[in-house]
Amino acid sequence: MKKISILGSTGFIGTNTLKIIAAFPERYKVVGLAAGSNVATLSEQIKMYKPEVVAVSSPALAYKLKDLLTPHINLPILVDQAGMIEVATYSEADLVVSAMVGSVGLIPTMAAIRSGKRLALANKETLVVAGKLVMEAARSYGVEIIPIDSEHSAIFQVLQGQRKEDVSRLILTASGGPFLNHDKKQLKNITPEEALKHPVWKMGKKITIDSATLMNKGLEVIEARWLFNLPPECIQVVIHPQSIIHSMVEYCDGSTLAQMSLPDMRLPISYALAYPERLKNDLASLNLANLGQLTFFEPDVERFPALRLAYQSLQEEESLGAVLNGANEVAVEAFLKKQVSFSEISLVIKKSMDRHNPRNIRDIEDAIEVDAWARQTANKIVEALKKNKPS
Repeated sequence: MKKISILGSTGFIGTNTLKIIAAFPERYKVVGLAAGSNVATLSEQIKMYKPEVVAVSSPALAYKLKDLLTPHINLPILVDQAGMIEVATYSEADLVVSAMVGSVGLIPTMAAIRSGKRLALANKETLVVAGKLVMEAARSYGVEIIPIDSEHSAIFQVLQGQRKEDVSRLILTASGGPFLNHDKKQLKNITPEEALKHPVWKMGKKITIDSATLMNKGLEVIEARWLFNLPPECIQVVIHPQSIIHSMVEYCDGSTLAQMSLPDMRLPISYALAYPERLKNDLASLNLANLGQLTFFEPDVERFPALRLAYQSLQEEESLGAVLNGANEVAVEAFLKKQVSFSEISLVIKKSMDRHNPRNIRDIEDAIEVDAWARQTANKIVEALKKNKPS
């Protein structure tokens, strides 16, 4: 039986991971759960899965969680970053699912690697902020990282049994989000409510907004660069609205292999949990005849400059990725609060990158310092934009 700790258990990936675990009780057992602020959902997860160690993001939330649990559940509740690290490094865990959203997942994920845990990675920001350090640590500690993002899972699957030196190019597909056919004028007036309506995937708020700006694909390009150790010029993005082909690998002989399925995150999650095996499940089968056609075209980086900014961050020193990510997290939050417009999300990121002097990331503390600088800078830019808005 495989014992699993989940970082970010109440989010989209975390809850779907638990659904798969519940469907295979003879194969999996939950031993650790860590969540941010959704203690209501976490309390139900604790009652159902009976973990041995739990963490939340603050002491106040720990007290609230205790009140929600029945008296006979006498479970120590850990708090803050130290608590997340304890869940990530829990001695009984065979596999750690890193599903926290944002750079907050970096330190617990790195702790899991340093404790020698096999890692199922959904937290792309970890590699965006400190990809070189993370992959070096994984090699040093002999840790295998299995990606959960559908695109990286697709590439990981297609690479099985192939020689790394035969790979010419990775091709990441993108649905294009809900505003694929909007012009620049229309994009300026997009509301958070509109941006949260993704045409294909059901995801958390931050990832859904990132998908609408194409920043999600930009972050995935950076993630792929580190995860598969290929230069950015060997990583291409194509728009594929049907989201059936999740990514492709082109080999040196001209062959291109693709992983295809209906869009359902339970598939890459189940693959990560069972790897190198596959789980039989009840997910719908792909019927190509019913689909009729699959379409592809180049992304428009003039209308969606976030993707261009992501590629730009890979052309300079490593710290620019941390700036891109930190500024994006601030800008998305500001957009959701209606403090900046949809088009200004990329503007905040660009201005933050322009003010930064790129350098190599020496260690995790350095990455955290750059992230803090990026957030502080992005917040100042947001405030300036707010002041310039007509009342």
